[in-house]
Amino acid sequence: MPFTLYNTLTKREEEFRPLEEGKVRLYTCGPTVYGRPHVGNYSSFLMADLLRRWLQYGLGYKVTHVKNITDVGHLVADADTGEDKVEKQAREEHGEVTHDSVIAIARKYEAMYLEDERALNLVEPEERPRATQYIEEMKAMVEALLKSGNAYVMEDGVYFDVHSSTPTPYGTLSGNTLENLEAGARVGVDEKKKHPADFALWKFCVGQNEHHALQWDSPKGPGGETYPKGFPGWHIECSAMSSSLLGEQIDIHTGGEDNIFPHHECEIAQSESVSGKKPFVRLWLHKRRIQMGEEKMSKSLGNVKTLDDIRAMGFSPLDLRYLFLSVHYRTQLKFTQKGLEDAHKARRKIVEWMEEVEESREEKEAEEAKEYEQKFRSAMNADLNTPEALAAIFDCMTWSRTAKAQGACRAFAALVRSTFGCFDSNEGDENIPDDVQALVAKRKGARASKDFAASDHLRSEIRALGYEVRDGDDGQEVRKL
Repeated sequence: MPFTLYNTLTKREEEFRPLEEGKVRLYTCGPTVYGRPHVGNYSSFLMADLLRRWLQYGLGYKVTHVKNITDVGHLVADADTGEDKVEKQAREEHGEVTHDSVIAIARKYEAMYLEDERALNLVEPEERPRATQYIEEMKAMVEALLKSGNAYVMEDGVYFDVHSSTPTPYGTLSGNTLENLEAGARVGVDEKKKHPADFALWKFCVGQNEHHALQWDSPKGPGGETYPKGFPGWHIECSAMSSSLLGEQIDIHTGGEDNIFPHHECEIAQSESVSGKKPFVRLWLHKRRIQMGEEKMSKSLGNVKTLDDIRAMGFSPLDLRYLFLSVHYRTQLKFTQKGLEDAHKARRKIVEWMEEVEESREEKEAEEAKEYEQKFRSAMNADLNTPEALAAIFDCMTWSRTAKAQGACRAFAALVRSTFGCFDSNEGDENIPDDVQALVAKRKGARASKDFAASDHLRSEIRALGYEVRDGDDGQEVRKL
């Protein structure tokens, strides 16, 4: 069965065919490090990780995955005017905006982000470039766009001309044609622009940006003209990093649906205008938003949750991973505590089944197990249909326990574990609270003195606190219910 994915650019499912046989070039828009990402941000990163895992472990491709860190040039409201998000946070936390305070903020939240990724068990990408490391590559692209006539200079910076000739017409990805495009909430209006959708490639350190903490010599004009120092626009950063590390054309580009316009639309325009090659990206994959009640989860609405909030609710980050991956990536998920509770229970059932599979002494293969694995593969190959894939897992669990053939499912269980990345042992997933640990210690003493009535009573107390204790050859094992 071919592997198909829904391509945002063409608005249909397509069979995936890489540019180079056996290899995949994958780019993911990473975080802007001005605050700790919320769990809504991680939903798109988890989609990209699921894709990467399936390409590598399910289909056998050699994947080169690039996921950037934006540490400069991303202005508030994703606009062309206003304050740099990282500088704004430096002012709030340090009371001043200097080179050192801005870098300190970027590195602080980058470290938090990487810690969260480890907790969510994301596969480490081959490259994790910072925008500040690719300034020269960005400048070279801006100079090329000025030379080709795709860009023009204004008093405050260099702008891309969306009316200029581009291999893929501007608006194709998002459906925002120039004839109908109006300046919306995410596109800053400047009467000096040729068109409201023209976007900044490079901002000069003049006017409100005069004291921008991070600044570099600006790109030169076609005739060698020089301009005030400046810093890159948000959109040019990903184009420069992806082309530098993956080449002028890449196989798959992922992100959240908020990135479709203007960010990814702008990436296509500037990348293809520099290289002259179409398409810049063979296949665009976007994750639907996470809803909190009737609103999307966003920092601007103040309704975000971090991984620490998930832990405080009594859940493991891997429960969150299961929750997000259990819903198809093109379906909008409503985030609720009930959803997390159900995800925890379902994940735990699969983990326990996998432990049975590993402990089984049954070695023979069974055609039924292969059939369930094929159903799983078919679901994953059909646009990463994770609900259908999970249904195949639960069906296999029922069959294997009825037939007492868990050992026949080892290969399937290994494929599931490597694909979903959230079915490792529960041990260490969450810190057992002190009061629960105290009861477990008391129960251990009661069992040692053969006071089984007290042992049973303590087991009930532990269960009332949301945990269960199991007795095994190696002693007591405590798990969250």
